[in-house]
Amino acid sequence: MERTLLSQLLRGLWVAVVLVAVIYAVIFITPLVIPFLIGWLIAYLLNPLVNFFQNKVKVPRWLAVTFSLLIFLCISGGLITLAVTNIVLEINDLSIIIQNNLNQWKANFTDYINSDYIQNLINRVIHIYNENPVYKDTINSNLTNSGKTVTDFVSYLVKFILDSIVVLLTSLPTLATVIIVALLAAFFISNDWKKLKGKLEKWTPGFIARPTAIIWSNLQKALFGYLRAQLILISITALFVIIGLLILRVEYAITIGLLIGLVDLMPYLGTGAVMVPWIIFAFIQNNYYLGIGLSILYGIILVARQILEPKVLATSIGLDALPTLISMYVGLKLFGFMGLIIGPVSLILLMTFYRSGVFNDVWRYIRVGRLKP
Repeated sequence: MERTLLSQLLRGLWVAVVLVAVIYAVIFITPLVIPFLIGWLIAYLLNPLVNFFQNKVKVPRWLAVTFSLLIFLCISGGLITLAVTNIVLEINDLSIIIQNNLNQWKANFTDYINSDYIQNLINRVIHIYNENPVYKDTINSNLTNSGKTVTDFVSYLVKFILDSIVVLLTSLPTLATVIIVALLAAFFISNDWKKLKGKLEKWTPGFIARPTAIIWSNLQKALFGYLRAQLILISITALFVIIGLLILRVEYAITIGLLIGLVDLMPYLGTGAVMVPWIIFAFIQNNYYLGIGLSILYGIILVARQILEPKVLATSIGLDALPTLISMYVGLKLFGFMGLIIGPVSLILLMTFYRSGVFNDVWRYIRVGRLKP
């Protein structure tokens, strides 16, 4: 009995060591093979089109791969160019509008500062300050500290922006290298797809190949379902925003709605990164109609998002709404706003392993020392 328990403990320890080693290996190796992973993904997505050209159009495999990559580059490059062009044009129009209204904003701010309410408030503060010399040092110290805090924050913000620009500029050559290597890898992988697949199947033992095939099949459905769910959610957000802005008669409603829909991809912040400053700015301008309208629209989006997100994710990836919601909350607490993505993806992986019987096989190995019953 003691020998059996000791054997089980040793096998359990061995499984834990292998698991930790695999995790560290993945963490270390992944940055080194990112271009090839991207190339494999491109080849995998283009494989149906390559097969169409090869089997239906009757062209050599390398030519089918070349045509498919050119189509992919034209479509992706065209979409990126169109998106960037529209964004630049809209930003240019917005800068013109801001410049034209800058003097009006200054006048409104000056009138607000010179209003009787603000002036009375300033006089009261000055009176309290002069009548209570005991608190002068405390007030002066707090004002100094507040000014220093604001100055430090502004300095940090400027430094962060400049450092980000420098990092972006210095990363452009690396990004270009990654793109070129990924495209070359996509060409070679797609060109030798059947040969590589045959070698992989030949080299992979049967006890690994069978569960791996099941895991890959379930993982495809789950991950593509997750991407589909995110697309549905940002589409709903963009639709709500466009309809709301059209009702409020806001210019460029469609463009703004699409941009806010893309911003909704930002975990945790989402539409609030745009809507909240816009609402505050509308009230500062005394545009209460727009401010109240945007507030109502933002509230509708928040409620709809909270109601639909767990349900859509659960439907798309085949998980119940409660575990999905729990995974998002736990991910948020452990990893910050990125945890809203890491949590559901981790849950997908765990459920995929469970459905494919991996956990049962590992537990059987720990108990009896073999994978099969």
